[in-house]
Amino acid sequence: MLTIKRVPTVVSNYQEDSGEPLGCGRNCLGKCCLPVSKLPLFAFGSETLRAGSVPDDEKPPADFFLNTLLIGQWEDRMSRGLFRYDVTACETKVIPGEQGFIAQLNEGRHLKKRPTEFRVDRVLQPFDPKKFNFTKVGQEEVLFRFEASKDGKIQFLEKAFVEENYSPSVVAINVSPIEYGHVLLIPRVLECLPQRIDLDSLLLALHMAEEAASPYFRLGYNSLGAFATINHLHFQAYYLSVPFPVEKALTRRILIAKGLEKNSVKISKLVNYPVRGLVYEGGDNLQDLANVVATSCIWLQDNNVPFNILISDSGRRIFIFPQCYAEKQALGEVAQELLDTQVNPAVWEISGHMVLKRKEDYNNASEDYAWRLLAEVSLSDDRFEEVKAYIFEAAGLVESKENEAEANENDGATYQQSQPIPAAQIPVDV
Repeated sequence: MLTIKRVPTVVSNYQEDSGEPLGCGRNCLGKCCLPVSKLPLFAFGSETLRAGSVPDDEKPPADFFLNTLLIGQWEDRMSRGLFRYDVTACETKVIPGEQGFIAQLNEGRHLKKRPTEFRVDRVLQPFDPKKFNFTKVGQEEVLFRFEASKDGKIQFLEKAFVEENYSPSVVAINVSPIEYGHVLLIPRVLECLPQRIDLDSLLLALHMAEEAASPYFRLGYNSLGAFATINHLHFQAYYLSVPFPVEKALTRRILIAKGLEKNSVKISKLVNYPVRGLVYEGGDNLQDLANVVATSCIWLQDNNVPFNILISDSGRRIFIFPQCYAEKQALGEVAQELLDTQVNPAVWEISGHMVLKRKEDYNNASEDYAWRLLAEVSLSDDRFEEVKAYIFEAAGLVESKENEAEANENDGATYQQSQPIPAAQIPVDV
């Protein structure tokens, strides 16, 4: 039976009643402390069981995962002063214009965010234990473990021992947040994986999006070379109660003649958006979608093409953006006025949430500025088509010869949310 309660403070989760220090005494996420810890555990159920008949006493309330567990514990950490600044005090507005870009003034992130410690011209780099990584994070920053249930049923435990020789996946706060509820999903934290997508980690992220069950909670991924700042495998996620511009962008369906016969995944490309990207959606289950997307991402990283991922629509829609901004920056090909803003366009900026670091840039924010900045991120049309062809080849996909005619017919289709918007929304100042 599922127990639904406010999770107690993390101190009570991993410290014994005697108060004696465990591990190295710092209560970190390393091998010294984590295997002797007790952390909250949310174990998600299988899709097969979820689709079948589940007793009511085993079903959590619809908003438990997002509002009670994730947001509730995030607010607890905020009240305890664990963030480097108060992101809820940041000014936010929708920029006038057709796209509806969102601008946020976040001066604290610029001043206090941890700097990048690795090369920006290599997507794959070995994990370096001497540099900052998430095993050095204190357990007070952890909200809960997030893992697949062993019996296929949804479970929540307020205190769960970390088994010896086991590497848990955890959800922790981002101490330099971009938005309300900003967290990190860190797959198999003790394995010290570099920032490299694999099928299992992507599927874990999709399950987290599914459990959140809100079109306003998205996950993002930045590869090295595409403004990831920590070379330890992680996804980011936060809550923002407005549509991202990229979610509203026009798309053009790409017909696949071979390779998707066994599932219903659909692939499109963005139309009339400043960053060229691919959109994957549908599928009979999350596994089908993850298989196709993971193969695409693995080709990109193995061939040193920086990229960003947005996981939208509760895990049912995924955007992949190959990008080249850091390369252009290194070659001196980005206009100085854009460089002066010191904005590093990663997944959130590409999706239309512009995190600005200077007051003057926020006051003068315009759709023209956002478009010009993001256009510098995008691959050229020829390069994008070349990369797309390689991605499809790696995934065993063959485009239909009828694509162009079909695309013209479908040009102008807009994205429809597959879920109703909840009546009660967490407020955001827009």
